[in-house]
Formats: sequence, structure tokens, C-alpha cells
Amino acid sequence: MELNEMQLDGLREIANIGSGTAATALSSMLGRAVDLNVPKALALELADAVDAVGTPDADVTAVVLGVMGDLDATVVLLFDPTSAETICSLLGVDPADPEMALSALGEVGNILGSSYIGAMGQMAGLELEPSPPAAVSDMLGAIVATALAATAVDTDFALLLDSEMLVEDAECAFGVLFVPSSEGVGRLLTGLGLAEAA
Repeated sequence: MELNEMQLDGLREIANIGSGTAATALSSMLGRAVDLNVPKALALELADAVDAVGTPDADVTAVVLGVMGDLDATVVLLFDPTSAETICSLLGVDPADPEMALSALGEVGNILGSSYIGAMGQMAGLELEPSPPAAVSDMLGAIVATALAATAVDTDFALLLDSEMLVEDAECAFGVLFVPSSEGVGRLLTGLGLAEAA
């Protein structure tokens, strides 16, 4: 599925609004200033989107949220080990304790994912409800395959939002994969008034 520049701009705008909401929520959670931006939004085939995030055998921590309501989708937030460690440290959690680390990242991922989903629903006039987050550490390829198999999303399209987060002087980066069902993309673009631009 090809999206034109105007449609990508619309989706980028959603990401930026979601980032603003997420930054505010994270800032109150961490008790410090959070700056979050999304420099890049790409609409890719799923395999290409995964490649753009990293190599399939790269170790990552992922937070997976299902999306229910007016469209079915899966949101996967991906943190590399360095960013995962930084976030744990900011939360005062020992990154070497896998259970605590996953729980902390799950909470952060939940705030981020829910903010993006909320912005999407608001801008497109859709009722969207995130499911509770599942956090897991594994190789990138395995995580994406498992996450998407669980939701049985019938598409090979993904929206990749490369995000950068600055918490005071600590830098983190994470990728957000938004994988809608085949009908979901059309519904989203229609809701944004961008379907005709296709």
C-alpha cells in the first residue's frame, strides 16, 4: 500500500500530538522534563518496517498493545537495550532485575502507546481502545512475529514512527510500529479526511 506525502504528513501529525500527550504524562511520572519528538514517519511493508527498526536477531524490549474499537490494530513499541536501561535508571529500577525492568518498561510503553492511540482516535473521530500492555525481551524478529500472530492482523502494512526522547540530559530512542488491519488503514485515512488523496 502506497501512501502519498500528504497522507504521511497527516499520520506524522497524529504522532506529534500523541508525543505531546505522552511527554506530559511521562513528565509527571518521572518528575522531570520530557521532550519527545517524531522526526520520521514511514509507511512500509511489514518486513521493511522491521528491517528499518533493526536486524531480526537484535535484542530488544518490546511493549505490545492491541487496539480494539472502530479499527483493529497492534501497536509495538521497541526499545534497544541502551534505551531500555536508561528508562529503567530514570525510574529508579535496576535494569539487571528482568522482572522489574519489564514492568517499568511496560508502564512507560503503556503511556506512550495509549497516547498515540488516543491521538489517532481523536483526530480521526474513531473509538479506539488499547488493550493492557505486554512487555517482553527477545530478538526483534521473534517479538514482531509473535506480536502480530497473536492479533492475526490481515495486512503486511505498517506505519513506523521513529521517536526520540530526551529526559533532562538522558537520551532514549524507540520505534513505534502501528500495524492496522487492512480495513484499518482506509478507516484511519477516511477519518482524517485524507482518503481521497490516495
